[in-house]
This record gives sequence, C-alpha cells and structure tokens, in this order.
Amino acid sequence: MGKVIGFELNSQEPEKAAKFYSEVFGWKISEPHWDYWPVTTDKGSGEPGMNGGISKGPSDYPHGTRIQIEVVSIEEAIAKAKQGGAMIVRDKMEFDEFFLAYLVDPTGIGFGLIQKK
Repeated sequence: MGKVIGFELNSQEPEKAAKFYSEVFGWKISEPHWDYWPVTTDKGSGEPGMNGGISKGPSDYPHGTRIQIEVVSIEEAIAKAKQGGAMIVRDKMEFDEFFLAYLVDPTGIGFGLIQKK
C-alpha cells in the first residue's frame, strides 16, 4: 500500500514562499539543493508532522501542491496507475537515495511516486 510521506509546494518564487511558511508557521527551511528547499514541519515538538519541500515549479507544474506517495516498486506503481487512467508527467528519475516520478490522476490531481533505494 502506498503511504503519503511528504509534500511539495511548487512556486515561481520559492524564496518568497519559503520565507512566508517559515515566518507564519515556524517551518524549518533548509538551504536549497537543485532548486528544492527541504522543509521540516514538526519544530522538534515530538508531535508527528509531515515534512516536504518547496521547489521552483517547472513549466509543466508552475505552482501548486503535490503529495509524495512511497511505493515498493515505482515501475509497478506507474503501470498500475496508467491502467487506472493516470498520465505520466515525468517518468522515473533517479536521485542519490530514491527514484521519483510525477503523474496526474484521471481527475487532474498531480502526485509524486517515490521508491527508496
């Protein structure tokens, strides 16, 4: 079963967005890497919080929010999503510690799939 493990806020002004969420909600925003600012939301309180990031939105998704769903096999999840009517926005990409793909469900909602290495 896919578990929601994070979120991504896309903005054409990620620095401004990072400042806003840090000041208003107290989120810890780390230094950017690949136009992606990691976000920690729990503030060390010990209460569960979902972490994520703020990124410079690409031309195919310039602004908005996407959840990240962890899967055991990204290839199988993509195939199953396609069978269910999803469209691939960005096929499987490889990063240091995980694989990532972006899809849109049949109703137009964008989401990410993550498989840890």
